[in-house]
Amino acid sequence: MADGISIAFEPFGSAKAEEGSDLVLFVGEDLALSARAAEIAGEGAGDIVARAAAVERFKGKANTAMTVTAPAGLRADRLVVVGLGPEAERDKLDWAVLGGVTAGKVGGRRALVVLDWAGGAPTPETAASFSLGLRLRAYKFDRYKSKKGENDENGASRFTVLTAEAGNLKKVLRGADAVAEGVVLARELVNEPPNVLDPEEFARRTEALEKLGVSVEILDEKAMRKLGMRALLAVAQGSAKEARVVVMRWNGADDPSEPPVAFIGKGVCFDSGGISIKGSGGMEDMKGDMAGAACVVGLMHALAARKAKVNALGAIGLVENMPDGKAQRPGDIVTSLSGQTIEIINTDAEGRLVLADVLWHVQQEYKPKFMIDLATLTGAILVALGQEYAGMFSTSDELAERLAAAGEATGEKVWRMPLSPGFDKLIDSKFADMKNTGGRHGGSATAAHFIKRFVNDVPWVHLDIAGVGMNAPSSEISRSWGSGWGVRLLDRLVRDHYEG
Repeated sequence: MADGISIAFEPFGSAKAEEGSDLVLFVGEDLALSARAAEIAGEGAGDIVARAAAVERFKGKANTAMTVTAPAGLRADRLVVVGLGPEAERDKLDWAVLGGVTAGKVGGRRALVVLDWAGGAPTPETAASFSLGLRLRAYKFDRYKSKKGENDENGASRFTVLTAEAGNLKKVLRGADAVAEGVVLARELVNEPPNVLDPEEFARRTEALEKLGVSVEILDEKAMRKLGMRALLAVAQGSAKEARVVVMRWNGADDPSEPPVAFIGKGVCFDSGGISIKGSGGMEDMKGDMAGAACVVGLMHALAARKAKVNALGAIGLVENMPDGKAQRPGDIVTSLSGQTIEIINTDAEGRLVLADVLWHVQQEYKPKFMIDLATLTGAILVALGQEYAGMFSTSDELAERLAAAGEATGEKVWRMPLSPGFDKLIDSKFADMKNTGGRHGGSATAAHFIKRFVNDVPWVHLDIAGVGMNAPSSEISRSWGSGWGVRLLDRLVRDHYEG
């Protein structure tokens, strides 16, 4: 992993707390230690927890933690006590979040974690989810800092996790590690500066997936012109950086001819707005306007690394939207790959032009079971949903319901938004088949209807991730500006419903 974290799962009796390390124990609201935890911590540990909890007003609530420094009678330098909440609600615990809480308290230190508690014990899935949380919290992006903080809480940590399930964890841990790697990959891509990660470099990095068995096809501008991707190329024509489209395929199903599930990502590596230029305030954030594409790449890594029993396709359109004498203008009319014509009203409504050609290409060439696109598409979705949910638009009730359930399970939540003929009418044009924006009101919905015109009858979901994909708020499992949002959500969707 990029952060250098080390996690080893061992059976009870294989390790003891040591000087210079932390000892992590878990308690419910009764603050009781399990028999194994008490044995490992040593005589008097229960009294130490009770006394410290009284002083610190620690109640053992879920996702809270207390640190006792230099605990008397314990060899460990610090005792970290993590709360699990009431026993009646134990099955609702998010163990990835608890892993994040633990990693945050340990920081860049060694820790012995006793994954056991009074009245219960972890399942392999619980332990794997805990490991995922440790890894995601430990991630940091400091590649371009010449001075790195040695005492940063996100520094390299070494965890030895004691659990009764240590011998049964190999398969589930492989899956959790694959997902963690996919999330980290997506975060890395979003966090990179735009002078480093232009469309050509982004495309080049996807070739690393070939080591996992993913086939990667990169279309350059010549190939796109031959196909007729004129809407996508119109966005890119103002930039000195050439556009790319990348199609990634993982064939893990028993039947290689089974139609794939398809994921499509908007990859605007930098979005100045073009001729309809954005204000300068916050424009630096537009390096993250490729978070949808980053998610798709991270997801393909996760599926291949855990050898998912599914045929999956990931397609990303990579462009840079810049003002220039060659840039497209408001008032231009472009012809998309589908043959439909588009009047350009606002060159800052560019992501939907990229998606239009890539979605059409995917549904025409690969005949997928469904298509899910992800895009940091509209500021309007931030007004509607803040940074709590991604906006979800769908032509399939079944697919929408499955995504909503996966969102609740992973914490990457989605909220279904309306599609209606009234919104669709707002993008009709006097001069072309459609225009690329329907005005200020209902901006997320009119953008979704624009995209919908390029999916035909394929079951489809559009996820507007402008509020969750970049400049993300800190959480217990992410301290990163680029959140890697969507990798866990879509991996869970595939795992629950589409693997053979």
